[in-house]
Amino acid sequence: MDITPGILERFKGRMRITHSSEDETLIEMLQASYEDIQGKCGTFDITSNLRGRELVFERTRYVYNDALEYFNDNFLSQLNSFGFDNVLEEGDGYEG
Repeated sequence: MDITPGILERFKGRMRITHSSEDETLIEMLQASYEDIQGKCGTFDITSNLRGRELVFERTRYVYNDALEYFNDNFLSQLNSFGFDNVLEEGDGYEG
């Protein structure tokens, strides 16, 4: 799934970005963050999954502020919790 104009506008609103000169770069950052969070936590719909979208926005905020190296440590608990819950929602096929 690609980043929609609506997701971009939500992120820009949160970051208080009012111009459009960085839109292409922001979309790339959001897409990379979305793919990274999905790689760590499993697939999810960014338009309807609030916890997943929050993590994507937070990671993108770190990228935007040139502090990505701190994201994983600062959000480890949320990443683990979301990943665990997301896998359970998807159903991992385990019949244990």
